[in-house]
Amino acid sequence: MPVGTPFHERTFPLCESLSYREWSGYYTVSSYETHHEHEYNAIRNAAALIDISPLFKYVVDGPDAARLLDRVITRDVSRMDVGRVFYTPWCDEDGFVIDDGTVARLSETTFRLTSADPTLRWLVQNGRGFDASIEDVSERTGALALQGPRSADVLRVCTTTDIDRLRYFRILSTAIHGVPVEISRTGYTGDLGYEVWVDSGAAIHVWDAIMAAGRAMDIKPVGMLALDVARVEAGLVLADVDYVSSRKALTEAQKYTPYEMGLGRLVDPQKAAFIGKAPLLDERARGPRRQIVGLDVHWSEVETLYERYGLPPVAPSAASRSAVPVMSGGRQVGRATTTAWSPTLKRLIALATIDAPHFKTGTKVRIEITIEGIRHFVGATVVATPFFHPPRKTATPPHL
Repeated sequence: MPVGTPFHERTFPLCESLSYREWSGYYTVSSYETHHEHEYNAIRNAAALIDISPLFKYVVDGPDAARLLDRVITRDVSRMDVGRVFYTPWCDEDGFVIDDGTVARLSETTFRLTSADPTLRWLVQNGRGFDASIEDVSERTGALALQGPRSADVLRVCTTTDIDRLRYFRILSTAIHGVPVEISRTGYTGDLGYEVWVDSGAAIHVWDAIMAAGRAMDIKPVGMLALDVARVEAGLVLADVDYVSSRKALTEAQKYTPYEMGLGRLVDPQKAAFIGKAPLLDERARGPRRQIVGLDVHWSEVETLYERYGLPPVAPSAASRSAVPVMSGGRQVGRATTTAWSPTLKRLIALATIDAPHFKTGTKVRIEITIEGIRHFVGATVVATPFFHPPRKTATPPHL
């Protein structure tokens, strides 16, 4: 049975819809209101506060902490200064992705790794022989994502730190209303945003301080439905939806490499030996068999189909996680794993796994659309992701 996160005392009264889902054993709000429209708008136009505490969190500490992590992730930890955050996958011996997440360097010998799935056993197995400790701090650490164009304004009110100096994918230690926290300039929305890490015992105080500071910026608590739309616009993949961890895969076809996930830039071929390096170098040389890409669905064709049925065209309000076929030349060449209407871009977009050579940008394909229980195919174009990439996301200092 799920339990409440460290912020449940605040999120439960705010959840008017009583719409919840389970995330790693915790109650997680799907949408606070009966519809998530206002929550999505907070992400893109104001400030959104999202409880991400169900993420798994591990502290790796000791003289060999950097060497241990360098062995398990695909990026070069030797290039990681204190205060920097890496987004990275980690792979099995065959080069297939086990999970993806962030690694933050908190000091010369201390790192925090976050993941979607439990990772402690795997870290411990690969940490044998290293002078480093691995501690699961998942339950002791509350986490909030403060996202949106006004998120920096909120932090300017409730912290004394010069937040304007915090660069993209960096982390610092500070305080919010006297409570020690760590703030990283990271997120899962593809917008200007931050993540706040706090001891669970002080979580409620930090929630209250952020909500009070954000009142003038129209801050709203935001659930998973709005976040799902935003992360598709940002071109960010989701485990168990857009790819399957190699530990859970039942067939070889369900396993993905970083290159197939469009994350080849996060594989450093020059670094020392790491788990999965040899097969990844081979794949880099020959090219991936498939790739997760963006699809821009031709909305005019969707409108035409609805007109045939005498119906107004319907833009889906929530992201669909039901996989649908993608075709080319009368045969299936892939599948769209997440499809969403972008309220900001006014386009129907999708993340899809497409076989080579059809995943090249500009390739025309066809995607399945169901209307009145009848399946149809409409045109779509393979495009680069992210679909939405505002300058404020990475600018220093942050601005609207």
